[in-house]
Amino acid sequence: MSAELDVRNTAKLARLELSEAETSRFQTQLSQVLSYVEKLKEVDVTGIEPTAHTSEVQNVFRADEPRDWFSAQEALSNAPRQANGLFVVSKVIE
Repeated sequence: MSAELDVRNTAKLARLELSEAETSRFQTQLSQVLSYVEKLKEVDVTGIEPTAHTSEVQNVFRADEPRDWFSAQEALSNAPRQANGLFVVSKVIE
């Protein structure tokens, strides 16, 4: 598939309306990225294990321990709108 078709298809999926100039610019940029990926394929990675991170990552979260928290009434005490012990929020999806 050509870079132009890739750009147009991606724009359509993202619901973007691109001008001819934008399509041309992104087509050039996409071609450059794909050329770089091809260049990376030439690197010998024999004996290198796949990793998700370049350095060791450790879990830095605290232990999940129960503790005293707000009661439902305390949590709702400052709510602008509430009903039946629940927060009432505006509809955000039509």
